[in-house]
Amino acid sequence: MARTNLISAYFLLFCIFLTGGCRAQTSGNPAVLTPEVSQRVEAALRAQYNVPRSINISLSELKPSEQPGYDKFTVTFTGGKSTSTHEFLISTDRKTLAHLEKIDLAKIDLPADLMAKIDVTGRPVRGNQAAKVTIVNYDDFQCPFCSRMHSTLFPALLKQYGDKVRFIYKDYPLVEIHPWAMHAAIDANCLADQNNEAYWDFADYIHNNQRAVAGKGAEEAFANLDKAAQDEAGRHKLDEPKLNACLKKQDESGVRASMAAGDKIGVDSTPTLFINGERVSGYVPEEDMRQMIDRALADAGKSTAAKSGQK
Repeated sequence: MARTNLISAYFLLFCIFLTGGCRAQTSGNPAVLTPEVSQRVEAALRAQYNVPRSINISLSELKPSEQPGYDKFTVTFTGGKSTSTHEFLISTDRKTLAHLEKIDLAKIDLPADLMAKIDVTGRPVRGNQAAKVTIVNYDDFQCPFCSRMHSTLFPALLKQYGDKVRFIYKDYPLVEIHPWAMHAAIDANCLADQNNEAYWDFADYIHNNQRAVAGKGAEEAFANLDKAAQDEAGRHKLDEPKLNACLKKQDESGVRASMAAGDKIGVDSTPTLFINGERVSGYVPEEDMRQMIDRALADAGKSTAAKSGQK
């Protein structure tokens, strides 16, 4: 489920041909776009990327381009509080629009580098603590797609791979659209502070009972979440006064830190998983997950074999 950064998801390498147009530009500064060409450009962008009318499109003045036969300009997409700018090219005969997305390879993380940026210190773990394959899931307790992903991971994949893989959840509640997701994450972490299994039992219950937990509004959901956490505390014989103090405090700092860290590695939706650094966004069917886990295990085995062969 996407967060709010919808605009930047529209753009890839493309070339659009515009019918009609102005005279070719031969020298000097580029001529301005006529109203007709500007309208064609906007219509082409909306059609190519299915940009809704709720997102405003504005075009900058033309500038000379390094690409022969093209001028360049900037398109700004504005939707609510979000803006995104992209550089486009238009042919000097005004019949072709193009966009080349530049990728800075120096900023691209290799899987191992990416995993090193994900801090899992102190997070509850399911599976083998010493496993060579780690699956990190940025999760939202109120997200329906997260619920489906959770039911795919547990219990089937845990049963099949639990001795070879470790599963770790990081918090990424979509607070703009899920009013009780933050509260759920905090309650889960209150349990995790005392007991690993209590956290996972709570996660199982909430993901499997989202509708019941939601109740008729946020306040009822908060009460249901606290009750579920207290039930887990009783089952696992936790320090209940300590838990209740944590539930009452509702300290968001840890969850906010997890969200900020997720932002830095490009997380913008839930669920987002990293399987030894391979990014997976959205719900993934069980068979597809098996293939990715098997590939990660094979790669980890090759890496281990290579290291053992070094002198």
